[in-house]
Amino acid sequence: MTDDNPVALPRAVAWLGYGVLIPFLVLMPASLLDHHHGAVWGDALYTYGAIILSIVGALHWGLAMSLPDLEERQRSALFAWSVVPALIAWPATLLSPLLAAPLLVFGFIAHYLQDRRLAGRVTLPGWYLPLRLRLSSVAVVCLIAGAFAPCV
Repeated sequence: MTDDNPVALPRAVAWLGYGVLIPFLVLMPASLLDHHHGAVWGDALYTYGAIILSIVGALHWGLAMSLPDLEERQRSALFAWSVVPALIAWPATLLSPLLAAPLLVFGFIAHYLQDRRLAGRVTLPGWYLPLRLRLSSVAVVCLIAGAFAPCV
């Protein structure tokens, strides 16, 4: 359950969270518009997406360590899930954009759904899920669009 207190998004969290989107928002159009280097920009986009998906997974590791009221089964499940996004992301770095895109998109959506499940069991800041939805949505749109980059 999220904290119903409509606490504003902390400034540092906003800057860092939205700052993470900059490479997505630069690399996606670069991969589509720069026909000479589109494949390079596309590789950079999917590598960056894989890194961010891995970092997002680590959030659950941190929550498993820091949430005091978890049952041991819940804590173990959080630790286990926390490595799944990295296991999804790594193969995407080895695939073409047409294969990497759906794999990473699946990873971002699956992780957001895990965040929602977690929010139903523990108290998270009220800004957490809305922020995660916005950040993941932009990443997913960029990854899907980038899959249509011309391969030279």
